[in-house]
Amino acid sequence: MKKLILITTLYLFCNVSWAAVLSKDRIPVAVEMSLFVYNTHGLPAVFARDNPKERFPKIRNLAEGFDVSLLQEDFAHHDLLLQHVKSPTHIVRGATEDFPKCWVCSGSGLTLISKLEKPYWKIRTTFIPFKQCSGWLTRSNDCFAQKGFQLIVLESNDDHRIYVVNTHLDAGGSKADREVRASQLDKIALTLEAETVGEAVFFAGDLNLDWESPADNLLLQKFVNRLDLVLAQKGGNPSNDWKILDYIYYRSGTNTSISAISSGEVDTLTNRTEPLSDHPALFVNFRIE
Repeated sequence: MKKLILITTLYLFCNVSWAAVLSKDRIPVAVEMSLFVYNTHGLPAVFARDNPKERFPKIRNLAEGFDVSLLQEDFAHHDLLLQHVKSPTHIVRGATEDFPKCWVCSGSGLTLISKLEKPYWKIRTTFIPFKQCSGWLTRSNDCFAQKGFQLIVLESNDDHRIYVVNTHLDAGGSKADREVRASQLDKIALTLEAETVGEAVFFAGDLNLDWESPADNLLLQKFVNRLDLVLAQKGGNPSNDWKILDYIYYRSGTNTSISAISSGEVDTLTNRTEPLSDHPALFVNFRIE
């Protein structure tokens, strides 16, 4: 009987010890992730009034330097991005089939480019269209594009999980434009409140909310406070006349802690020292643990 008790005790001790070792091995490790956000000014050349064929290969080269790239206005020259892929990459465009087709209509212009290592990182992407837009042939013509947002889920083998939003809100400075932007922000907030309780979030894009406009800034602050988001980087270099419309926000989750290590604007010039877009290119390097 004593022998049996001794054997049982040794068996339980060994199993508990191994469980402790395995548990330690499964502690999630800290990782770093670089995020690139850029409105590419990807209109057809006749509307862009420049040479997108020169610009887009360079934009693709810029994206090569980051783990995750969130692009906006990738409308008419997506093929140039695909032609210049230099490494194994996951590329997803935001679109649905129920958008009216016409010769000047376009998709959402939203594109995810990921260089995250597989199978360590798993990626799920959905596109959610907005119900409202403002402007047919007026107020920035937003209704010709399928406005909405990409909702991206990044999950690692070490249990890191981050929800990423890539969006491009309606443009224009009228009351009607601002009311539509408010409804679009509400749609994003409702989605995140339903799906990301206690989760880490990256939120980025061309929000068309002017940082210097009291009315726009009020909308922005209400939104980020509603979701407990922290500003990592906003666009608009003092050396140019661009408005501050582009932003990167983030928050930590219950099981995933996020901190911004560094951030700024990427130097984006053509061979003729002209900008690659009419928006700044933003980046943030994050630590995730």
